[in-house]
Amino acid sequence: MTFADLSPLANHIWQSTLFAAVAWLLTLALRKNRAAMRYWLWLAASVKFLIPFSLLVSAGAHLGWRAAPAIAHSQLSFAMGEISQPFAIPAPMPESAAATPPLNPLPAILFGVWLCGIAIGIGFWVRWLRQMRAVLRVATPLDLNLPIRGMSSPARMEPGVIGIFKPVLLLPEAITEHLTPAQLEGILAHELRHVQRRDNLTGAIHMLVETIFWFHPLVWWIRTRLMEERERACDEEVMRMGREPQVYAESILKVCEFYLASASPCAAGVTGGELKKRIEGIMANEFVRNLSYGKKIVLASAAILAAAGPVVFGR
Repeated sequence: MTFADLSPLANHIWQSTLFAAVAWLLTLALRKNRAAMRYWLWLAASVKFLIPFSLLVSAGAHLGWRAAPAIAHSQLSFAMGEISQPFAIPAPMPESAAATPPLNPLPAILFGVWLCGIAIGIGFWVRWLRQMRAVLRVATPLDLNLPIRGMSSPARMEPGVIGIFKPVLLLPEAITEHLTPAQLEGILAHELRHVQRRDNLTGAIHMLVETIFWFHPLVWWIRTRLMEERERACDEEVMRMGREPQVYAESILKVCEFYLASASPCAAGVTGGELKKRIEGIMANEFVRNLSYGKKIVLASAAILAAAGPVVFGR
């Protein structure tokens, strides 16, 4: 293995980093708008790590469209190639092709370390899944008249939704001793918003990104942003249902006081994100602004450029 073998991976990481930087700039422009919009931008930045631009470029190259050669087009293609693939290694000169390059063990060592990190990540998530299965085995059914199955658990975990395709609402035992009926209704409404948004599915997608690209600090930073925005998005939806802000805020604080938060993005709870900002937003009870036409155009243009740009470059 040589550095040339790792060059496509390095270019892909560079492209994904640039994509995440653009997503971050867009979230700054949307900081006064709905948290759900910012969440989907961060999710797009996460999914980009799983989709190399090279696949879209190859698709564009096979579309069969041929344009007349132009110097301007060649210069533009060269510039785009330099920006998107800064780690590309040029092909060797013909006269040096026969020479045997010296062996360098560093690429193989880096590749082995990467595989070990993936194995550790898989082991961590397998352990977490076994713990959740153990919790569900000792849980008892609850009749809550909800669209999903409810279970009562003796574990001191916060209320949360577990599962992707068959989600289960897991409530700690004796939660009614700590929360009033109105507070419990607010918690249940919050968890149902997670189910409707399919936050466990999107959380699992980012778990896959974390497992593969465990070495990239940006991936873990995106995880924090995703968990923050999804909780704020659920808070906004609950407040739109007409819940009393003080009662709802007190319910979240009591859950934080008596129960442990879930550490997995694949188990949607109620205490994630920056708690102080969430409570301030709930108590302010200010409705977020709808997207203006200008911001809609910017978002649509960014989406089209991200999807169609590599295809056009390949053509």
